Amino acid sequence: MEPTVIDNEAPQDALPDEAAAVAYVICSMSDIPSQRARGFELMQVAEDGTEQPFRIVVVRWGRQVFGYINRCPHDQVQLDWERNQFLDPNGIRLMCGKHGALFELGTGVCLEGPCKGKSLIPVALTVLDNDICVTGVTLAEEVDDDEEEITSCSDEGGGV
Repeated sequence: MEPTVIDNEAPQDALPDEAAAVAYVICSMSDIPSQRARGFELMQVAEDGTEQPFRIVVVRWGRQVFGYINRCPHDQVQLDWERNQFLDPNGIRLMCGKHGALFELGTGVCLEGPCKGKSLIPVALTVLDNDICVTGVTLAEEVDDDEEEITSCSDEGGGV
């Protein structure tokens, strides 16, 4: 997979680091219905070159998308109590399946629960060609045969 630079017209001294300038497609907008959330288990390349799990949750609200590390700040457990079950019963907040902590969708701030006032760790996302792309990290490029392939995202078509 060849990463795509998403801002190649910035002055040389204003260029972000390489990870911030690359966008990786994780899914199409149509893969997550509006007012729903979906989890992704990706592999991130650390600064020392090792690969480590990068578990995120993506929330879609109309044309807006929000991304967070899939980890409750209370005791570091994943938020979903069942696969892709991230929202409270009203469908308006992210909810920790273990403790019931409620998080604001747009900010990740905990509004109720044992971690009130703390926040989820945001993940930078962008939408290009109707694809939701993660930015600001370097993802591993190799995938297993039975896993969904992650591709780089560009603004030259190819979106669903």
